[in-house]
Amino acid sequence: MASPAIVTIAVPSYNQGRFLEDALNSIFEQNVPVEVFVADAGSTDQSIDIIKKFEDRLSGWRSHADRGQAAAINEGIAKGTATYVGWLNSDDMLVSGGLKRLVDALEHNPGAPAAYGKVWNYVEATDARRSVWVEPFSQARLAVRCIISQPGTLIRRTAWEAVGGLDESLRMAIDYDLWWRLYKQFAPLTFVNEFVALNRDHADTKTNTQRHLHYREAMAIVRKYHGSVPLKWWLAQPYAVWLKAVANAFQRH
Repeated sequence: MASPAIVTIAVPSYNQGRFLEDALNSIFEQNVPVEVFVADAGSTDQSIDIIKKFEDRLSGWRSHADRGQAAAINEGIAKGTATYVGWLNSDDMLVSGGLKRLVDALEHNPGAPAAYGKVWNYVEATDARRSVWVEPFSQARLAVRCIISQPGTLIRRTAWEAVGGLDESLRMAIDYDLWWRLYKQFAPLTFVNEFVALNRDHADTKTNTQRHLHYREAMAIVRKYHGSVPLKWWLAQPYAVWLKAVANAFQRH
């Protein structure tokens, strides 16, 4: 008989069939008992065929229009019962042993509401891989930039439920807002100085296609939880929003 799941993972997806199989394989190849719920938003590509290939290993799945990524993740995690929870976007992946490293970190740090590790960023356009900017937790540093990379995170279910999961009114900075609320209500998130996941950077990501909204939400979150917006945000915004938007448009065409 299979061991009871200790991690619940929600996989939100929409027309990401070209990545979805890699994402699911990366979860099921972890040496941790998991329960996985795929929340597909009504894909019209090959996604459903891929989901059905994994159907006997999934704890549940559905495919229909929904209220967005945050709502889909909340829905998937609510269907599970495991001690630890997280989500993996369908264009990201866990690296071998990554989930176990995060579970061990939470087992050894019972006061931490969540754990996060180092993450690779794979740039599809150049076939290059580099490390995402991730560093040990500090409120001052979190106010300057998001020092936590979402694919490399794991959260205690008790903490997740206490803060109410993701804020469904947000579209872009749903993870950044969650890290602030977990920290403010509980304690600093614990850092794992090892690689645990891979973030795939491609032209169709929300971050690349909706940069202005991403910055607007992130700056509002910093103001809400930190009290002020550091100068860095104002200085970096022209480059991060306008110049990168032009570069992304060129990449798409």
